[in-house]
Amino acid sequence: MRIALQAHWELGPVAVSSLSGGMNSATWAVAGEEDPRRRWVAKLVRADQRPEFLRGLDAARRVQAVGIPTGVPEPTRGGAWSQDVAGGVLALLRWVDGEPLDGPGTHEQTLMGTTLGRAHHALRDTTAVTAGTSDPARSFPAWVDVDADHLAVEEWVRPAVRAALARYAGLVEGAGTGLTCGVLHGDPAQDAFLWSPVLRRCGLIDWSSALRGPLLYDLASATMYVGAPDAGDALVQAYARTGPLSAAEITLGLDVLLRVRWAVQADYFARRLATDDRTGISDPADNLKGLRDARDSLGRHG
Repeated sequence: MRIALQAHWELGPVAVSSLSGGMNSATWAVAGEEDPRRRWVAKLVRADQRPEFLRGLDAARRVQAVGIPTGVPEPTRGGAWSQDVAGGVLALLRWVDGEPLDGPGTHEQTLMGTTLGRAHHALRDTTAVTAGTSDPARSFPAWVDVDADHLAVEEWVRPAVRAALARYAGLVEGAGTGLTCGVLHGDPAQDAFLWSPVLRRCGLIDWSSALRGPLLYDLASATMYVGAPDAGDALVQAYARTGPLSAAEITLGLDVLLRVRWAVQADYFARRLATDDRTGISDPADNLKGLRDARDSLGRHG
């Protein structure tokens, strides 16, 4: 990795060490050997993940511009924001100071909701979204195929995913003026929010899963991670104060999008189980746990 970085970025001597982390990418900590305060994160994704990765790099730059640290990409020697290398697509991201949030407390949920709301203002579509064939909400989530073979990994998976998406389709049809759409973070878990008590600001990192769709999906994802529907009120209230979504849209659709988020998790882990994908985990049972968590939540909340 050091060779690839020095070939494509102006860094000077650097120390590179592997980071544990996500299921969809490989990451390394990069620090200047002469000045360790110069720090970055190198992130490598598969070539087939290029579209969402590049979309995420652009989104990170847009959100950084409104004052939220995001880990924006450093330009290569040629001025690009990423580089094709052996194994996929590589980007060098600025280090973001701070500690990952845990999510259960009111203070941390408020930070998450406020930060996500501000980010969404930078990422929402600039034109009104209306019901019709051009509405990006209608094809969301485009990557989930209810007829895919991997949904047969357990008997309950396909019917549960189909039911969640059918309920979402009903929401879109009945929304009238459509759902507010834009570029999404895609997976705003607690550890993507980094709070710096010294700087008194909260960053939002890990933009490699960025996609386009209803902003409610991000809000539902964030609440899922803090225990919705039994928890998350402080997060939703903070988002409502700072984000672009109306209280009416949140009330109308948040629960439906929470079910969609669990359906997406079911689809994701069903695929990993069907292909024995162990990227980012040390125990294959982690894939089964992810699937069973989705099953329990979809069954519990309808």
